[in-house]
Amino acid sequence: MITTFKGQYAWLSNFKRCEVFFRGAAYTSSEHAYMSAKSECPDWKAFCQDGGNSPGRVKAMSRRIAVRPDWNEVKVGVMREVLRDKFSREPFRSYLLDTGNCHLEEGNRWGDQFWGVDLKTGEGQNHLGRLLMEVRDELYLAGQPRLLVPILRWLRAAQRRYFPY
Repeated sequence: MITTFKGQYAWLSNFKRCEVFFRGAAYTSSEHAYMSAKSECPDWKAFCQDGGNSPGRVKAMSRRIAVRPDWNEVKVGVMREVLRDKFSREPFRSYLLDTGNCHLEEGNRWGDQFWGVDLKTGEGQNHLGRLLMEVRDELYLAGQPRLLVPILRWLRAAQRRYFPY
């Protein structure tokens, strides 16, 4: 089980610098791309595309913008789209596939119980970890013969259910 996205697993973090293409624009991390979707303001999108702004700065500034009204309904889908792009290329594709069927959990100490699991309380929905496992399964299944895909999808789900760690 991978419980934090630090150290040898820092590449799982949205703050890891990497090339991400999202809705016709290039970004320098998945955090930059994800945050760009929080607002339709062209100035905000340009700020997010500026690789000179750290992922942390983009995240901090996102607290000051007018967020699109449907953000809570679309944010998980946006993250899925961003992660699919990040992990579609090497070396991140291979890194993710090399985790096999390991449970991925975005453990954190800042209390994020939506995207991760609060390490102080052990509580959280772990949406980021779950999306990463979903993308990993998609990548794995894409390389398999079509006839085997339903069986392999069932087996991978069963493994996670009965052997989560």
